[in-house]
Amino acid sequence: MAYLQRVLESTLHKYLSIFPAIAITGPRQSGKSTLIKHLCKTTHAYVSFDDPSILEFSLLDPKGFMKQYPAPVIYDEIQKSPELFHYIKLEIDENRELRGQFILTGSNQFQIHASITETLAGRIGLLSLLPFQMSEIPSPLRSQYELYGGYPELVAQNYSNVREWHMAYLQNYIERDVRSLSNVENLRDFQRFVFLLASRTAQELNMSTLATEVGVTVRTIQRWISILEASYLIFLLPSFHNNLGKRIVKRPKLYFWDTGLVCSLTGIRSQEVLERGPLSGAIFENMVVADLYKQIHHSHRDQSLFYFRSNLGLEADLIIEDHLENHTMFIEIKRSSTFRNEMIHSLRKIMSSLQNNRSGYLIYQGEDAYHLSDQIHVVNAEKTLTDPDGMKPVL
Repeated sequence: MAYLQRVLESTLHKYLSIFPAIAITGPRQSGKSTLIKHLCKTTHAYVSFDDPSILEFSLLDPKGFMKQYPAPVIYDEIQKSPELFHYIKLEIDENRELRGQFILTGSNQFQIHASITETLAGRIGLLSLLPFQMSEIPSPLRSQYELYGGYPELVAQNYSNVREWHMAYLQNYIERDVRSLSNVENLRDFQRFVFLLASRTAQELNMSTLATEVGVTVRTIQRWISILEASYLIFLLPSFHNNLGKRIVKRPKLYFWDTGLVCSLTGIRSQEVLERGPLSGAIFENMVVADLYKQIHHSHRDQSLFYFRSNLGLEADLIIEDHLENHTMFIEIKRSSTFRNEMIHSLRKIMSSLQNNRSGYLIYQGEDAYHLSDQIHVVNAEKTLTDPDGMKPVL
């Protein structure tokens, strides 16, 4: 399959002209190596630390390594050789006027960010590349995006052998990455924990309940959640409280970056089972929230994401604060092709209690769009996720 263009490309080109170094993090198999090889194959040498001999060389003789693989260069999976960050800093400081000399990639955001904070602060631009967002997937395959996910290799294979690919991905992740990230005593318990999380996607995260079910401490659950966040399997949405009172639920909500993994973990094999099963609404919400979050990462927008739920029953599945536009969007997400007024009951109440610079959206499966007022809009999910301006603030 031909190379599929990524939204991140334009941001990467811009950063190469601004910073001496660029770091691109993201999960394994999200397309980081493919992207940088495609864009920089004529300008940068490529070095992968997945090669054991190269990794050993960099660890034993970092100075010699830097001489043999000088800038401009791509260092892939650099978190495996953390000492190199110091030598990269020295190289940058000797040639501070040069831009785009080092492109660093890694599949663990916390490890890389910690090294950058210590050595490369002010010298490096940070980007994230996640699995395909819907707009990056060829149109004939978009109807399968929710069920099978957005990992580039699966899309390139037209979604063949999805179940086997997902299970191998998770097994390799648990056997290789989890062991290197943390001292997980019982990998079987950790694996069962991942399956439990998939069945709770788009729900508030209750670590005490999970600890009881798995048979470990709350502190262990907290550590495992951090591992899954660091390797881009899951993300958490904090609760929103600005100007909405104190009687709110404060636990974060849990989402997976890829709903294809959720479906494989929960045994969902067909579109019919997905649409009629007990996780139908939750997985649809997860798809929309994760895709909008991917858009923010890939376009590097100055936006923050939250959710809202009060003890009185008011809620918004997603809140997007646009700092550049000074605008906040409150979003409800429903797996339904038919619009009903009760779907926006909470939005109406929230909108009526807020000042200007706010708008409300209902994202659903129906084809019809409605502008119910200057503040409340009903929009189709696929059109919203594939239109670059689909979720720009309505001012």
